[in-house]
Amino acid sequence: MKFFSGICRSVLKYPLWLLYPVVWLVGCHSTSSRYTPPANPLFMQLSARQTGIDFENTVKPSAQFNVFNYRNFYNGGGVAIGDVNNDGWADIFLVGNDGKCKLYLNEKHWHFKDVTQAAGLDHIKGWCTGVAMVDINGDGLLDIYLCHSGNLPGDDRANQLFINMGVNKQGIPYFKDEAAKYGLQDKGGFTTHASFFDYDGDGDLDCFILENSFRPISSFGYDRYLLRNQRDPYGGDKLLRNDNGHFVDVNDSAHIYGSVIGFGLGVSVGDINGDMWPDIYVSNDFFERDYLYLNRQDGTFVDVMDTAMGHISLSSMGADMADLNNDGWQDIYTTDMLPEDDYRLKTTSYFDDYDVNQERLNHDFHHQYMRDMLQLNNGDTTFSEIGQLAGVYATDWSWGALAFDMNNDGWKDLFVSNGIYKNLTDQDFIGYFASDANKRRVAEQGTFNYEEFQNKISSTPIPNYAFINQHNLTFKNEAYALGLGMPGFSNGAAYGDLDNDGDLDLVVNNVNMPCFIYRNMTSEKYHKSYIRIKLKGSGMNTFGIGAKVTVYADGIMQMQQEFPQRGFESSMDPVLVFGLEHARKIDSIVVIWPDRKHEMQVLKNVAVNQTLTLYQKDAHQQFIYHPPVYHPLFANVSGSYISGNIKHQEDLSYVDFQKERLMPELLSTEGPRIATADINGDGLTDFFIGGARDDPGKIFIQLPDGHFKRITEPDLDADRHFEDIGAAFADVNHDGYPDLIVVSGGNEDDVGSPWLMPRVYLNNGKGIFKKLTDAFPADISVNASCVKVFDFNGDGYPDLFIGGRDVPGIYGADPRSYLLQNDGHGHFFDVTDRLAPGLSSIGMVTDACWTDVDGDGLKDLVVVGEWMPITIFKNEHGRFKKWIEIPHSQGWWHCIQPADVNGDGKMDFVLGNLGLNSQFKADSLHPVELYVHDFDQNGQIDCILTLYRNDGKSYPFYMKDEMYAQFPMLKKRFPKYADYAGKTIQQLFKADELKGALLKKAEYMQTALLINDGDGRFHLEALPIRAQFSPVFAILVEDLDGDGHPDIFLGGNFYGVKPQVGRYDASYGCFLKGDGKGHFTYLTPEQSGLFVRGEVRDVALIPGKNHTQYILIARNNDNALLFRRISKSTSDKKKNVSNSDR
Repeated sequence: MKFFSGICRSVLKYPLWLLYPVVWLVGCHSTSSRYTPPANPLFMQLSARQTGIDFENTVKPSAQFNVFNYRNFYNGGGVAIGDVNNDGWADIFLVGNDGKCKLYLNEKHWHFKDVTQAAGLDHIKGWCTGVAMVDINGDGLLDIYLCHSGNLPGDDRANQLFINMGVNKQGIPYFKDEAAKYGLQDKGGFTTHASFFDYDGDGDLDCFILENSFRPISSFGYDRYLLRNQRDPYGGDKLLRNDNGHFVDVNDSAHIYGSVIGFGLGVSVGDINGDMWPDIYVSNDFFERDYLYLNRQDGTFVDVMDTAMGHISLSSMGADMADLNNDGWQDIYTTDMLPEDDYRLKTTSYFDDYDVNQERLNHDFHHQYMRDMLQLNNGDTTFSEIGQLAGVYATDWSWGALAFDMNNDGWKDLFVSNGIYKNLTDQDFIGYFASDANKRRVAEQGTFNYEEFQNKISSTPIPNYAFINQHNLTFKNEAYALGLGMPGFSNGAAYGDLDNDGDLDLVVNNVNMPCFIYRNMTSEKYHKSYIRIKLKGSGMNTFGIGAKVTVYADGIMQMQQEFPQRGFESSMDPVLVFGLEHARKIDSIVVIWPDRKHEMQVLKNVAVNQTLTLYQKDAHQQFIYHPPVYHPLFANVSGSYISGNIKHQEDLSYVDFQKERLMPELLSTEGPRIATADINGDGLTDFFIGGARDDPGKIFIQLPDGHFKRITEPDLDADRHFEDIGAAFADVNHDGYPDLIVVSGGNEDDVGSPWLMPRVYLNNGKGIFKKLTDAFPADISVNASCVKVFDFNGDGYPDLFIGGRDVPGIYGADPRSYLLQNDGHGHFFDVTDRLAPGLSSIGMVTDACWTDVDGDGLKDLVVVGEWMPITIFKNEHGRFKKWIEIPHSQGWWHCIQPADVNGDGKMDFVLGNLGLNSQFKADSLHPVELYVHDFDQNGQIDCILTLYRNDGKSYPFYMKDEMYAQFPMLKKRFPKYADYAGKTIQQLFKADELKGALLKKAEYMQTALLINDGDGRFHLEALPIRAQFSPVFAILVEDLDGDGHPDIFLGGNFYGVKPQVGRYDASYGCFLKGDGKGHFTYLTPEQSGLFVRGEVRDVALIPGKNHTQYILIARNNDNALLFRRISKSTSDKKKNVSNSDR
């Protein structure tokens, strides 16, 4: 969508940006302008009368300079906190976009003095953006670096470096602009922010300048990715090396992108891999992906985004890098523009459709989705994005992201500043603005009256977010209760201990309203312990920028790195503050200093509630980086132990959404599955792995040396057009050889299609299979999910259960499932309704298992599925009665595995579900629901998915355009986006249109254990949080570490969703070590050796000779992986461990 693009190019020549496919979202509906502060808040908002700070960033548009010719007009300005006069009290610098910046000296007792004029900072011109406080010349005084941008001539966009010339008798510092002298003007650039750090370890501070391209978004074609490696002569990000006080551009030699497609809004610096060299994260707005630069320790960087992160924010804004779970690794949080309430979401948001998103991927823009992202550092240069699980993914039009301990409990919380002065992405306004009538009128007049259009854009103040860390990878928004919920238009923000009481206070810059000054009352109210640390570095790095400080107290480890420039356009006080809850002493403090020497000092038994000043010259130990050494249980031997093509090649040309617009996910990518057996009688286990459409299933035999070799199977190759979804080996004709049963699916063919027929391939005893053409009645055509083998009538011949996955073309309708009896010759007939009433239409089955649930010696049937409860059919001597539906267990179940996980002799179950890392949260009071009906009475059954939003009401998931394309009659009822937004399904449709609709629910989304309590009683127990990172499709329950207790391996991830949902990719394989009592502990992929990328669909344990164990993992549209158990005698030999697939 191009925003008024015809007028822009032909008449106005303005770089109007709003018609970029509106990937700009705006925040929560509403908030009243009346605000009643909470009683007894943790943060006390102080008035200008109390503090003496009367700053307001007033932004006034004009004909020459407005949001229509400068898209960042309302982005706001930054905040810097630091002690500029070295009196021991942190001062405040506030950026005014129009140059009216202010410096306030801290006079103690929460009063500040405006010394802007006396400090020589009252004649700033141009358009100011970000700010950094840094001692650039090593004299121990903080200087001020001010960034510039705007729709102005190049020289007027030059950045300024105000050198602190010292303090006069009144204690007021004086500043002099010496940017030109230092080479830091960046004339012609469009700077958002800058960060100062020692990237090359030479002891002085270098500079990264973050730029935001001025080019109109609509001026780029799909070949724009080719511009990434071309320098922008008018801007572009820059890495500047400090050469004895003069800064030199080293972008090219350091491998930093500086192109015209860089729309930088945030830069975060930190050590992501533990080697003590600073790495860089750059968050880019619009279509360009973010950059994650890994420091190679030789003056160069490498962008590892493609391998480090599965997906990122689309319109990435501010960001912060911090250790959020106290594991010693730097995590990364980026903000975007996703509202959390239904009204704001549907009036101000736009999502790309599936095809457009795929086109972006094909042009190297990575997987980008419109929401905040919390990237959890896995410690191996990979990240798992868990923002939805953490509850921090939807914070409206967000700017600053700051991670700091708000309540001194020892865990970092998250503050998000948000709001935009004008609702620039209001979909109704965009429709009005880009209407043909307006185009003609402006073209005829030859002029553009910006005031006329600007006055039609609404303005909605939005409260900021303050997420309190719950110590379990989840956060809770407590902004209002904390006193941080004042609605506004907040941008830059900075924290610092302004009253030296050991807790962190907060300053927030706003557009067209007074700034917020928040006093943290933690110390006064709760008397929590703390430690304040001032770093005094040697040489030119006087503030120890880049140092890593780790504090150990009361069993908690906290780590911070000294990088003051954070969030959005802002700079933090360089004094590090650690909250210690109620600790009485600190066990130890470890400081690793920056530069190539990496000197280290350790302090033990440190008293709390004090300010420590630590000097680099006192560090007499040396930190030597050694990559972690692991002794994994398994080694990846895929490349050396498998001979022959084992890649699953999905048919990606078929997209289910083109056939069913409103279905929530693709059902055409659910293979492959694995079946194992000794097919040739040599005593070794072989395997079959299914194929996709026009990609035949494959059989691999195990060789005596433990390798696996594919063998040619002409009948499987001939059936390559089938999409294999489930498979099993069983001797169906009683000749002593395992035969192969395969069921088909893929959601592409209609029920009745021959391509959905189950198949049987008879084994000749030598591992060659011949298709039995009449194994099933001709009317058994099923879009299947699984086939499970059991001789349920006890005649010695294996019978089958085939689960129906869905009815192609009618998502939500219940398909047919089958109980099939074997006649003894490999022919099967349908006995479902006779032997198992209610089983044939049980629902959208995804998996099942035969096992003795009640201990009577007979195997029962347990069935799970999408929108289904866990259901148990009791075996009553060959007949099956629906015995138990686990209450409130309706979920999006994918798989089930029986196992006695707690050693009590009763059969329990491990079940794979959607998990918690999605927006589809559910419980019995707030279910995700699916309405299935012919709502518009056109003869076509449709589905409508609804979910609960933050106001406690359930709304249709879909945006207006998508919904109206399916139901055109809604256009007349609710013509505007504002009419559609905030409407429930009962308000959108008439009562007679909803009458008779099938209603399905999901109330439980966790991957879980179903514990058998005996006597027909069961209860669900969610597996550890790591098991909830992604949907689980594969489960292996075995003693994998040799301690005699069952362990669990879970494989998952799923990519077949729309951009509004975003792919699920946070799992790299989840190994849960069992204690035999039903408790499980997560082992990292480095510890287990099972590092698995991609969409896992199945897993199988394959025994080899001499007690060797293999784990085979099947992945959709990718090579299968083979892992070999490492014996104790070889576990530390690195040559056995292959990382080739990582």
